[in-house]
Amino acid sequence: MGRFILISTREHDLATSDEVRGVLAASGLAADSLRVIRLDREPLGPIDGLGLEDCPGIILGGSPFNASDHPSVKSATQKRCEADLSRLLDVLVAEDFPFLGACYGVGTLGTHQGGTIDTHYGEPVGTSRIRLTHEGRIDPLLAGLPEEFDAFVGHKEAVSVLPASAVLLADSAACPVQMFRIKTNLYATQFHPELDPMGLAQRILIYRDAGYFPPHEAQRLHDAALGSRVEWPALILRNFVQRYGAES
Repeated sequence: MGRFILISTREHDLATSDEVRGVLAASGLAADSLRVIRLDREPLGPIDGLGLEDCPGIILGGSPFNASDHPSVKSATQKRCEADLSRLLDVLVAEDFPFLGACYGVGTLGTHQGGTIDTHYGEPVGTSRIRLTHEGRIDPLLAGLPEEFDAFVGHKEAVSVLPASAVLLADSAACPVQMFRIKTNLYATQFHPELDPMGLAQRILIYRDAGYFPPHEAQRLHDAALGSRVEWPALILRNFVQRYGAES
């Protein structure tokens, strides 16, 4: 089996390293079975140079970037990352290549496919009750999950109009698009399947001044995260790895 690819756009090293830890722990992958690309540090380069022929699937991690931000407030790094991801998705969608984007994946894949991404359905940092749709209950990536489960969220933007080509797999009371699929093999979740309580607690401290919550709330949110019980979302990453790793 070739190596899966994790693409990170986080400019904070501690956030990136913990994201890698979370993906490995949730998926069951060994460290040498995951190639990490720090897109925040260097351009993606030619897509045909990524070695997709030997890659079972691509995972896109979360990000402090928001696809719906006005171009005037986007940094040069964000604009470059978005352009690179758009080029990559051109190929992945055309080939129906296995892809799983977590949180930021909704903005990138949703935008690429013509959906509307805006700030109408942002959710505060914490847990959200996720509900599977009928299509979600029969999708192989959600096999073994209950019809409702808690997941970690914290996002300023979300899908308000689903792409016409998308299949809705999960929603929640506060956010109508929590997971969708494009074609057969491309997925995006609004929630974070890679996050455990320790990971969320750490991100709260890292991003305390990033506008997700008032900074004075950081310690309370940190302590609440550590006391949370969120177990089911990790199965999505494990299913992704087992499904596509077994096919490679």
